[in-house]
Amino acid sequence: MDYAKFILPSLLGILLFLVPMQFDGEPTVLIAWFAGLLQNALGDAPLFAMILINLFAVLSVLGQLGAPPTLLRTELYRELFSAGMFWTLVRCVGAVFATMVYFQWGPELLWHENTGGLMLNDLVSLLLVIFLLAAIFLPLLLMFGLLEFVGALFTRLFRPLFKLPGRSAVDCMTSWVGDATIGVVLTNLQYENGHYTKREAAVIATTFSLVSVTFSIVVITYLNLAHMIGPFFLTLLVAGLTLAFIMPRIPPLSRIGDEYYEGAPTLDNEEIPPKGKSVWSYGLERALAQSQTVTGPGVILRQSARNVLEMWVGIMPVVMAFGTLAILLAEYTPLFRYLGMPFQPILSLLQVPEAAAAAPAMVVGFADMFLPAVLGSGIENEMTRFIIACISVTQLIFMSEVGTVILRSKIPLNFLNLVAIFLLRTLISLPIVVGIAHLLF
Repeated sequence: MDYAKFILPSLLGILLFLVPMQFDGEPTVLIAWFAGLLQNALGDAPLFAMILINLFAVLSVLGQLGAPPTLLRTELYRELFSAGMFWTLVRCVGAVFATMVYFQWGPELLWHENTGGLMLNDLVSLLLVIFLLAAIFLPLLLMFGLLEFVGALFTRLFRPLFKLPGRSAVDCMTSWVGDATIGVVLTNLQYENGHYTKREAAVIATTFSLVSVTFSIVVITYLNLAHMIGPFFLTLLVAGLTLAFIMPRIPPLSRIGDEYYEGAPTLDNEEIPPKGKSVWSYGLERALAQSQTVTGPGVILRQSARNVLEMWVGIMPVVMAFGTLAILLAEYTPLFRYLGMPFQPILSLLQVPEAAAAAPAMVVGFADMFLPAVLGSGIENEMTRFIIACISVTQLIFMSEVGTVILRSKIPLNFLNLVAIFLLRTLISLPIVVGIAHLLF
C-alpha cells in the first residue's frame, strides 16, 4: 500500500498545525505565522474584511427577499445566503459595525481601539486570513489518515475517561498549540463528515477547544505573573482534565443525543482494533485505507474553497456583530459587575483576597477572554491575579470568538447551552484553582 500518501501529507499537517515554534522570540505554530505574514502582505486587511462583510450582508438580504433565479438555483448560494431572517439581520448589523469602525463614523465608543476597533482591526482581520489558510491546509489533517491513526492509538484512553473517540486528541492539540477557532472548525468539519455524533462534537467544541498556549502566555504576562508560568500551566492541566472528565457526564452535554449529522455519510468509525490486532497495526491499516480515498487535488481544492466561503460568510459578520456588542456591554455598562455579584460571597468563602474586585472577572470572560485580565490587572494581590488568569483560560466559552463560531457551526448547541456550560466550567474549576493557589502563595 502507498505509505507515502498517508505519511507525507500527515507530517506536513502536523508541522503546520501542531508543532510549536519560535518566531521573533514568540511561541507560535507555522499556520499562525503564515497568517501574520499574509495579514501584513494584504496591507489594509481591515478594509478587505469590511468589504467582504458588507458583500455577505447584501447577498444575504437578496437571499431573503428573492435573489435572481440563476443565483437561487445554485446550491452553494442557497446554503450560504438563505440563512433566515435572524442571521441575515445579524450579518447586516456586523456590516454596519464594520463600516462605522473602519471609517470611524458615529460615537467613538463604537469604533474605539478597545471595542469595535479591536474586533475589526485585530480579531476579524486575523480570522480572514486564518480561515483562508485553515481551509486550504486542514485537509492535510482530515483526509489522509492521520485522524484514523491517532484515533486507534488514543481511543482506549479517551473513551473511558472523556467518552470521546481517540481522534479528538488532534482537535485538542490543534487548539492548544494553534488556535481555539481552528479547533472548533476542525471539529465541525468532522461532525458534518460523519466522524462525530452530536454529543461528541458538542463535548469536543466546549471541552477540548482549548485556549492556545500563546494566548495563555499573553494573559499570565499581562497580569505581571510571568514568573509563575510553570505553576500556571500545571494548574490549567489539573483543572482542564477535571473539567474534561466531569462536563460530558452532566447536563447540558450529557443530554445531547449520539446521532450523527443528518445527511452525513455512513462511516466505519470503530477505533477499537479487532481481536488479535494491535492498536498500531489497526490504526495504520485504517489510515492507509483513508488515504486511498483521496483521488486527486481537484477534490481537495473544491472542498477547501467551499470551506473558506462557509467560514467567511457564516462567522466573520457574526463575530463582528456579537463581539462588538459583548465588549460594549462589558466596557460601558455595569451588566457584568452585577452578574459577578453572586461570585463575591463564593470567593470570600474560599478566602480569596480582594473578592469584591475579582468577582466581575469571573463572568466578564463570557464577552471576551482577555477582559478578565484587563479587570484583574488593577488588583494588588498576586494570588487573586493568578486565580483570575487560570479561570479566564479554563472557561473556554467567549462570545467575541469561540462562542460565536460554535453558534454558527452545525454543532447542536444554542446560546443558553453556552451560558450554562460557561457557568458550570467556572463553578467547577474555581475551587480547584483556588485550592492550588492557596498551596502556591
